[in-house]
Amino acid sequence: MKAAKHLKMITLLCLICLLLCSCFGLNMDITLNQNGSGVLTMEYRISKSLDSIGKLDGNERWNTIPIGKADFERTLARLPEMKLLSFSSREDEKNLIVSSKMEFSSITGLMTFLDASGRRSSFTGDAGSGRLIITLGQGTEMNNPDLSKLIENISASYSINMSMSFHDAGSLEILDNSGSSLEPKKQGKKLSCSFPLYDVLSSPRGINAVYSW
Repeated sequence: MKAAKHLKMITLLCLICLLLCSCFGLNMDITLNQNGSGVLTMEYRISKSLDSIGKLDGNERWNTIPIGKADFERTLARLPEMKLLSFSSREDEKNLIVSSKMEFSSITGLMTFLDASGRRSSFTGDAGSGRLIITLGQGTEMNNPDLSKLIENISASYSINMSMSFHDAGSLEILDNSGSSLEPKKQGKKLSCSFPLYDVLSSPRGINAVYSW
């Protein structure tokens, strides 16, 4: 009886997490200098229903990403290689839109900010020649058609957009978790990728952006 209750609770929590993740969009641009320093520009689009769980400048129990200016300042205070250059926020009918611009003095500092746990990103090499992997989607089997349709409808207006500029030419590969290519390889000084949020959430094979230079 207790095991059944626990299973129902876990299922409910997973459902809540998926629905909350379906109310978030991101634009991210990284400019990498020759010495490994650079600038990170980010814009979040967060559903007001999601923000109401953890208010602006808020509740660290709920918000796992910095949302208010105070959140950014608290986060960057622990990261000496990151510096906040600018911050702004505004609202439209549906979303809280948060824009920030940060300076990083090393790729290590950038990686610590993007993924302190190290579970969704990795970096090998150095400023002169490196490989940066950012996991956009970890791979999720959508076995419930009704839940899948609900998440598709909620996430319809959100997307994940990412770009990276190099001091010299670089490359971008989009790979699944097995290393198989999902898109043709790109090369150039500025490389970008864009995915509807639902595709990221529902991809059974995972989506990984691999930047090399």
